[in-house]
Amino acid sequence: MNFTEGIIITVLVIYILALLFIFMYSISQAYLAFTFLKAKKKGISKSNSILEDYPLVTIQLPIYNEQYVVERLIDAVANISYPKDKLEIQVLDDSTDETVNIVNKKVDEWRAKGFDIKQIRREQRTGYKAGALKKGLATAKGTFIAVFDADFVPQTDFLQKTIPQFKADNVGMVQVKWGHLNRDYSVLTKAQAFAIDAHFSVEQIGRNTSGCFINFNGTAGVWRKDCITDAGNWQADTLTEDLDLSYRAQMKGWQFIYIEDAMAPAELPPVMSAMKSQQYRWNKGAAETAKKLGGQLLRSKQPLKVKWQGAFHLLNSSVFIAVFISAICSIPLLHFKQMFPEYRNLYMMLSVFLLSFIIVAWIFYIVNKGQINNRKEFWNNYLKALPLFLSVSMGMSLHNAVAVIEGYIGRKTPFIRTPKFSEHLSENVYIKNNITILSIAELLMVVYFSYGIYFAFKTLDFTMLPFHLMLTYGFGLVSYYTIFHRAEVNISSAQ
Repeated sequence: MNFTEGIIITVLVIYILALLFIFMYSISQAYLAFTFLKAKKKGISKSNSILEDYPLVTIQLPIYNEQYVVERLIDAVANISYPKDKLEIQVLDDSTDETVNIVNKKVDEWRAKGFDIKQIRREQRTGYKAGALKKGLATAKGTFIAVFDADFVPQTDFLQKTIPQFKADNVGMVQVKWGHLNRDYSVLTKAQAFAIDAHFSVEQIGRNTSGCFINFNGTAGVWRKDCITDAGNWQADTLTEDLDLSYRAQMKGWQFIYIEDAMAPAELPPVMSAMKSQQYRWNKGAAETAKKLGGQLLRSKQPLKVKWQGAFHLLNSSVFIAVFISAICSIPLLHFKQMFPEYRNLYMMLSVFLLSFIIVAWIFYIVNKGQINNRKEFWNNYLKALPLFLSVSMGMSLHNAVAVIEGYIGRKTPFIRTPKFSEHLSENVYIKNNITILSIAELLMVVYFSYGIYFAFKTLDFTMLPFHLMLTYGFGLVSYYTIFHRAEVNISSAQ
């Protein structure tokens, strides 16, 4: 074997390993999709219980510089249908701007109406969101603790649907589905909405009904206070304190419940800078949690099915590394295919990994089918939305892969909040459109994968053309929204 062939084999092995990981993850997702379909036929994941008793509930609202949405949040929480004397509201306010005064006035307004509502401040933002939740928990009166992030607008029946699920003493947490206030605002919000819908429907129902671990999503859920303390309380050593506590609690034997027909609408990040900050935190935090708890899970006495699904759940953000590696390797391999035709049969064998794409398309079909009844409208939406989702996901692969690698190597960074907007985009003081080295790298990826398109027509080898078209469009979209575009449209029209 000469030096050139050695390079070919090395690139090919890396490429195959990346595709293999994507394929194995896709198989785990297919299992969840099958389980989801079975569960839907049985009509489970419904909040059928009726609230007969009214235990004391504490609602925690972790806030940090949320001047545009905090009033909407507090008003929505205060309007939840539940007896005032059984409800405590903690506004955990770590803000350093005008939000402090806005919260103070709003708290006074609702306190004057007879609500037990407090603005809890800290001198230092130690532990970020996890630290705020832990501090609030120390004085919380409730047997149950509900949590809402600033961009959520809980429906009035939220507690009516969640509290009855705690009939069994071993139920530690109940999670509801996220809704979307601005799904149709832009291509970014549409792509995000699908990913979130797939998680809540296919993944949460699939895992929950098959007896596997699910996760609290950081908001729009209710905890049993004893579960939080028994599992070791909120901890700030990862950026996803919600996923971390979820796995610690379930490994101690607590049961979690997800209900599909209860919903808490929220705002999707409508601009790229906000979307990237959210994606960075979610993906890096997932890697940190996998590093922290993955070994404990695999060494635990949990059933093999729970370990299998739990492992891929914790490793889900690592898919972005595999996607980016396979994308980078694809163009050199096209060259090698022309230079060394004796390897062509091996390339043909790799087509088995197209099953990963088929599984994603099938899950996308399932999620959209449940939302659109009109056949013509469904297919029109599906055929447009699927390539859009895949393209945006691929376009985010470099950014998210960097976040995941940072999580695994232990590089610590602050908890960066996701800017909220409500009706304030053009004048939003929280938007930061900084151009970084990573932004430039994403722009270079547009050129790189455009070459893949050119090479396909030059050699008449269109094997990778759909892949390179989506990569070029995806990275182009991400680069455009990162570098050149600043949204100036009021999202109220999309609500």
